[in-house]
Amino acid sequence: MSQLSQESGVRLDKWLWAARFYKTRAIARTMIEGGKVHYNGVRGKPSKTVEVGAEIRLRQGNDERTVTILMVSAQRQGATQAQALYCETPESIAKREKIALARKMNALTMPHPERRPDKKERRTLLRFKQTNLQESD
Repeated sequence: MSQLSQESGVRLDKWLWAARFYKTRAIARTMIEGGKVHYNGVRGKPSKTVEVGAEIRLRQGNDERTVTILMVSAQRQGATQAQALYCETPESIAKREKIALARKMNALTMPHPERRPDKKERRTLLRFKQTNLQESD
């Protein structure tokens, strides 16, 4: 573990990959360039050198996380070692749990048919959708 904390000069995209936030460095780079990753409140660049104590805000799918860097590593290791590289803020955890609960509640209110529509029902749905589209134009 001492090797991890003594490393310096690790790029942001490489650290995100090593911390297992993204599956490949290419995906990490794309997310950073797309503005999905903020380093200390500023939109990050893939070549930015990370430092211990820095705050990173990133999006993973529908979830947004805010983490603080505890250790720096350029090597991708197991999930347990990767989780030791960062600490998620309590506000971020609470926000993610709240959003997950809201998502579950929305899923409960959505109607789920017991079976797929047959040919006649599909045609009826298609006619209904087409008439609604024509009326809105």
